[in-house]
Amino acid sequence: MSVRLKLTLSYAGFLVLAGALLLAAVWVFLLRYVPDRAILIDPDDRPDGVFPIRSVLLDVFAPRAAAVMLFLLVFGLLGGWILAGRMLAPLTRITHATRMATKESLSHRIRLPGRKDEFRELADAFDAMLVRLEAHVAEHRRFAANASHELRTPLAISKSLLDVARTDPYHDTGEIIERLHTVNTRAIDLTEALLLLSRANQRSFTREHVDLSLVAEEAAETLHPLAEKHGVALETSGDIAPTSGSPALLLQLTTNLVHNAIVHNVPEQGTVRVHTGVRPKTVVLTVENTGEQLTPQVVATLTEPFQRGTERIHTDQAGVGLGLAIVKTITEAHDGTLTV
Repeated sequence: MSVRLKLTLSYAGFLVLAGALLLAAVWVFLLRYVPDRAILIDPDDRPDGVFPIRSVLLDVFAPRAAAVMLFLLVFGLLGGWILAGRMLAPLTRITHATRMATKESLSHRIRLPGRKDEFRELADAFDAMLVRLEAHVAEHRRFAANASHELRTPLAISKSLLDVARTDPYHDTGEIIERLHTVNTRAIDLTEALLLLSRANQRSFTREHVDLSLVAEEAAETLHPLAEKHGVALETSGDIAPTSGSPALLLQLTTNLVHNAIVHNVPEQGTVRVHTGVRPKTVVLTVENTGEQLTPQVVATLTEPFQRGTERIHTDQAGVGLGLAIVKTITEAHDGTLTV
């Protein structure tokens, strides 16, 4: 049975039950005071016979009560069917939107009109879910396309180098091996970054007590040689910042931020400042540098996979375009907020 039919039968049954109770109340509380019989008296005040009042009233009351009950049943069925249809109309729109979503038409929205009630809240929540789902699917498709492109590049270069070595045996094998090593290292770094991004996105880690200030100092110490190579001064400061999360992921997050701040900096005598602080119910990690100012349009795309604020850097410290994407994913996995 459909929900509409169930509601219709429920409405009709309740209405018939209410009518039966009302008729029973009339009979119990009113007709019980009527005497069983009455003595008829003629105009001369002489008894003229006995009249059975209650039995006659019952004979009159019963068929009319049955007619009323039949009317209430028919009225309840018709009225209940109409009312159930009107009440379930929003569910029909939500069901249609759900079927559209199952066919990968995530751009469809319910946009239920009317006052804010339970159905309106359900429709609005479903619309919000579709918005997030559409953005999530689009991001995954874009990420898959970019990842395929990025992984295809080192594979294509490796194939070309191997073809050169096979067709030209007198070519300098040392140079080919060195280039293959560089390309292979980049492919490994990219694969590890993709695995790290997937791990952080799935939140498959154990939470531990972590001091974010110690994590920042460890990241700064690790990247200090890189900062010296780029002529960048690396400064750390701040308070003890206790939090809960994955030490390895938080270290990766901090390392990515500091690495970006070093590489994307002024050519000489740049500065990178790493600061930790404590606020009510939260801790804050801030990484600043003296690099080039970026436009808001560019900044808005930096956390997307394989997006870079500047042109691709051809150095031994070249990134794979996933640094800030990993930072964003790790931050969200720790219920934090990333502000660029």
